[in-house]
Amino acid sequence: MVDLCQLSIGSTPVLNSTTVSSSESVRSAREVFTAISGLIVGMFVAVLSGTVVSTSLPVIIADLGGTQSQYTWVITASLLATAVSTPIWGKLADLVDRKILVQLSLILFTVGTVIAGFSTDTNMLIAVRVVQGIGVGGLMSLVMIAVALIISPRERGKYMGVVGGIMALGTIGGPLLGGYLTDEWGWRSNFFVGVPFAIIALVLLQFTLHLPKPQKAKVSIDYFGIVLLAVGVSTLLIWVSMGGSQFDWDSSTSIILAIVAGLAIIGFVAVEFFVKEPIVPMSLFRNRTFTLSVVASIAIGVSMFATSVFLAQYFQLARGATPTESGLMTIPMIVGQMGASIIIGQLVSRFGKWKGWMLTGSVLALIGVSLMSTLRYDTSFALVATYMFVLGAGLGMVMQNLTLIVQNDTPPQQLGAASSNVNFFRTIAGTIGVTIMGSLMASSVATHVSEGLKGFTPTSADEVEALGHLATGNVPNVGELPHAIRTVVESAYGLGIADAFIIAIPLSVIGVIAIAFIRNKPLSTKNAAEELREQAEESIIEVGEAEVGASMNSTGTVRVVAAESTTASAPAAPAPSSGR
Repeated sequence: MVDLCQLSIGSTPVLNSTTVSSSESVRSAREVFTAISGLIVGMFVAVLSGTVVSTSLPVIIADLGGTQSQYTWVITASLLATAVSTPIWGKLADLVDRKILVQLSLILFTVGTVIAGFSTDTNMLIAVRVVQGIGVGGLMSLVMIAVALIISPRERGKYMGVVGGIMALGTIGGPLLGGYLTDEWGWRSNFFVGVPFAIIALVLLQFTLHLPKPQKAKVSIDYFGIVLLAVGVSTLLIWVSMGGSQFDWDSSTSIILAIVAGLAIIGFVAVEFFVKEPIVPMSLFRNRTFTLSVVASIAIGVSMFATSVFLAQYFQLARGATPTESGLMTIPMIVGQMGASIIIGQLVSRFGKWKGWMLTGSVLALIGVSLMSTLRYDTSFALVATYMFVLGAGLGMVMQNLTLIVQNDTPPQQLGAASSNVNFFRTIAGTIGVTIMGSLMASSVATHVSEGLKGFTPTSADEVEALGHLATGNVPNVGELPHAIRTVVESAYGLGIADAFIIAIPLSVIGVIAIAFIRNKPLSTKNAAEELREQAEESIIEVGEAEVGASMNSTGTVRVVAAESTTASAPAAPAPSSGR
């Protein structure tokens, strides 16, 4: 029998054993961590720069004279930019150099963060947060894609668990550092603290990250889809965030915004079926694992973003904590998330079992958001800490593993699109969810403040001034309010934030159901680069077999070439007769 690895069909040589190795040499844990060190630091920068501001955001908005609606939009602008850009970065990762994309996204994020530190009003801060969000969109999707190219799904759990722990460290240290910087040097210093880490990340990326180049192809960007997606999601967010306050729900403005958002989103879906390189390939939804993971990501996204946005407000506006104290109070949440991420990641890699842990995590997340909906301004901190720990542990068990199982069940050619779109839908859901929850919270707080102060008669100039400030709708500095008014405001924010978390409960139930129905596919022991190489080898061999068959049918002869031969071999003997 002739070995296809040593065949030459006509004048076209076929891949031999010396051309491409059948497998990649096994890397040690140290080599893997060296390879992804720049990615880890880059993610750390993104997380730190976000969390370092979280505890000081109430102070920032109050200092810049912003309203509760603008407070929400400072968060929403970044999330929206992240959501819209995430699938674009993912699609580019399937077409162009991934290393350059990672570096570009980190630079964009850093530049946006530094400019944010010079903001002179809330509108400028919101605009610059868009630039930050575009950079974050690249980091969040490209890091996961790069890790998938380097590490197999079976081994990826323990590394991603450690990465999750590093990120949780940034989440823990961020609020503490941000609170300290705000109290000591002012809130603007929060935006500059991540710059040295960004420079370190860029240097590490340049010298340690080596990724396989994607197959050469003409880059085709779905510009029409990008515009429709941005218009549809932006209009939807404007509608849900301003409806009921800036305009009535049944007004002509509300109806026009709803129609524009609906038409743009429908148009985006239609366009994705026909363009050459869609941002969101609709073929991905034929994969049951991808579709159900997207549904679960929606629930997790709302819980995750809502917690990060509203906890700082709860501690500072409902409990009167300083930014530093607020950062300290969030530690139970982060310990739960970090511990679950690291421990469960190690267990998934060791035993290859993931579904039980994800189901457990989704149930814990459901319990966590349900408990959060019972918060009051005077709830015992021991109970609040327990609620946060439970929710954090649930999110830690699910977040990283959702991307892992999608990458495990997706062809490597669609790795970038699949990975980024899980993050895309999670961010979109989180953005819309936070906007709706913020709008509900603002209305609830206004109602509770109005009811609490009904019949209240000011007896001092300070109380008159405080009532005037509350009437503007701006976020108050609770620590400066007179005691009688402060108690009413703290109670209102406690009730308002609890009301907002009610929205996350039905979504969390849907998340549990979606994870329960995901196919329990074993984790692969090959990374995406190895799968791509094997597919290339199989493709070449199939072509060789086809050409061998065509050659034998047409000429009845095959030329055998020795691996070490430098000249063409003599024609093979005629094929044996059918009788032999």
